[in-house]
Amino acid sequence: MIQGQKIVVVLPAYNAMQTLEKTYNEIPFDIVDDVILVDDRSTDKTVEVAQNIGIKHIISHEKNQGYGGNQKSCYRKALELKADIIVMLHPDYQYTPLLIASMCHLIANDVYPVVFGSRILGKGALLGGMPTYKYIFNRCLTLAQNILINQKLSEYHTGYRAYKREVLESIKFEENSNDFVFDNEIVSQIFMKGYQIAEITCPTKYFEEASSINFSRSLTYGMGVLRVSFVHFLHRIGFVKSKLY
Repeated sequence: MIQGQKIVVVLPAYNAMQTLEKTYNEIPFDIVDDVILVDDRSTDKTVEVAQNIGIKHIISHEKNQGYGGNQKSCYRKALELKADIIVMLHPDYQYTPLLIASMCHLIANDVYPVVFGSRILGKGALLGGMPTYKYIFNRCLTLAQNILINQKLSEYHTGYRAYKREVLESIKFEENSNDFVFDNEIVSQIFMKGYQIAEITCPTKYFEEASSINFSRSLTYGMGVLRVSFVHFLHRIGFVKSKLY
């Protein structure tokens, strides 16, 4: 705990057998109270590894629910466990768990209600091996999103996020997509509710075992991101009313 606030780390997992233990071992358990792993019908031994390293809360989807569907299960369980601060961390070791304390301190001390680990602040993304086309894709999408959503994030696409409980309780995350665009829908919902998002510099690692989507899926994702941003803009100016808000 920090300031008497319960901290729960959620791990949305899919075929994370090779990196899960390394990720788990770097979690700062001096402040983290619980860890939840949601396995989205992996084809490897992710669940077995999770059991062997002692993760108490394991949810196994009987059918693959997608990245967004996995997060929905993560957040439902975290809220059920009465978490005050929920940290979403990918178990593929692309993001270092060593930043959890810094992220949670900002929330526990009421500085910000949401904190993202940004790969783009500084030069962490390229130094960590992010493919050049993904870096350019990220920067172009983020620019368009900042214009349409009227914000100034360095990136909307990080998978390293910490939320105050009330934020997740106040938005309709269950209405979001079960696919990768879930991450951008939840950002849109947060800003629409008037919350601020802080960012801290996060080093990143790209290697064979780290999860990633291919070029074709990246294009589909990009189109989904732009759709979410346009809907946000149109809802904000009162032109349409979206069920997401």
